[in-house]
Amino acid sequence: MPQAFVSTDRIRSLFTEAMSQMYRTEVPQYGTLIELVAEVNAACLEKDPELRERLASAGELERIDVERHGAIRLGTAEELFTIRRLFAVMGMQAVGYYDLSVAGVPVHSTCFRPIGEAALNVNPFRVFTSLLRLELIEDEGLRGEAQAILAARRIYTPRAVALIERHEQNGGLTEAEATEFVAEALETFRWHGEATVNAETYKRLHDAHRLIADVVSFKGPHINHLTPRTLDIDAVQARMPERGITPKAVIEGPPRRHCDILLRQTSFKALEEAIVFSGEEGAVRGSHTARFGEIEQRGVALTAKGRMLYDRLLASVRGEVQVGAGGAKAGAYNQELVERFRALPDSWEELRRQDLAFFRYSATPAGIAAAISSTLPRDPEALITRGYLAFAPVVYEDFLPVSAAGIFQSNLGTDQQQNYATRSNRDAFEAALGATVKDELALYAERQAASLDAAMEALGLAGLQLKTVA
Repeated sequence: MPQAFVSTDRIRSLFTEAMSQMYRTEVPQYGTLIELVAEVNAACLEKDPELRERLASAGELERIDVERHGAIRLGTAEELFTIRRLFAVMGMQAVGYYDLSVAGVPVHSTCFRPIGEAALNVNPFRVFTSLLRLELIEDEGLRGEAQAILAARRIYTPRAVALIERHEQNGGLTEAEATEFVAEALETFRWHGEATVNAETYKRLHDAHRLIADVVSFKGPHINHLTPRTLDIDAVQARMPERGITPKAVIEGPPRRHCDILLRQTSFKALEEAIVFSGEEGAVRGSHTARFGEIEQRGVALTAKGRMLYDRLLASVRGEVQVGAGGAKAGAYNQELVERFRALPDSWEELRRQDLAFFRYSATPAGIAAAISSTLPRDPEALITRGYLAFAPVVYEDFLPVSAAGIFQSNLGTDQQQNYATRSNRDAFEAALGATVKDELALYAERQAASLDAAMEALGLAGLQLKTVA
């Protein structure tokens, strides 16, 4: 009898656990951060029974403790093409296109993550994956040198590639194959303290942009952070110094709110790590900064209308208040952020009524009982008012380009903003990827519509639609 294949959810969970253990060994402060986040999350759930109930009802409570996102930076189209195939083994697909060159970072990116609600609730592991844009290196000679260096490296083990091919050909992996795949795939993300270039080449790459040196100078795309999800990022930010960790001055994203929206992120500075440069006259020692600790707090996914408002409000603050490293600047920025964001409703009901955010609908036990014994009103708002139809926020599973760029810049050890003449190049990114990235807004809309259809059918009101405020 043929052996049964394990699910992609199972493989993703195995990989997440292995990645977390590896990173805890490589970056001990990550372990400290995990412990702090666990303490804060437990306190939040204890003091807020409504939050606990909402997470439990949505099937999201168990995922909080395992939730992680990682980030890697690739150097070539071939590397991106293969990473798509590698993540497919774990049930992860490319969602969204992010152009970070507009914020002075010479990469464009996507998020590999699970798509379906059930898969997300099992393990919502995500990897923010960036591709270096070599065309943004102005020095033609240096650009050619970087291309040659990247072309010569192989970041995947032969066995990992063979197991990817087996998954593609057979439609799955057995438990033994999955375990071997995880071990082999992990090698791509491991830190290597030996640079593949000499000190002089590293300096020229570094002078062009620190991130260019990070991508080009090493054997592979070491995972540069692994991020746990907290339920109160302000509490974690305030308590990090107690654990000997210095956080960045400003939390990226929206301000603290009663109804969390999108994504808030903070981090500690990248570690300065000893490395060995290659050279004709023996090893030369130096240092490199790349890997850091990050924490995130996730809120509701906003609709296109909500995102337009969010982007406008954020841009208005950043246009007037410089985000610097100093405490005074950080205080002024946070205060202005809170004031400007008063224009975005801070109640679930208003976010829903004004079509600013996505929600998951469900028929309540009272609604189902009423549908059996009587005729329900065909006014959706009346169904909600009477407690027959419930709604809960859909978690934002993706990223924010301005926030990502802010984290990158902070952890490269500089606030310098570099302008690039070339902008978005989604077509080139998708050509390298070998696939079209999925539209995150369309995915959220599909989840909302499917939940509403199921709820209305349970109430015997199939086809009834909600009305929103224009």
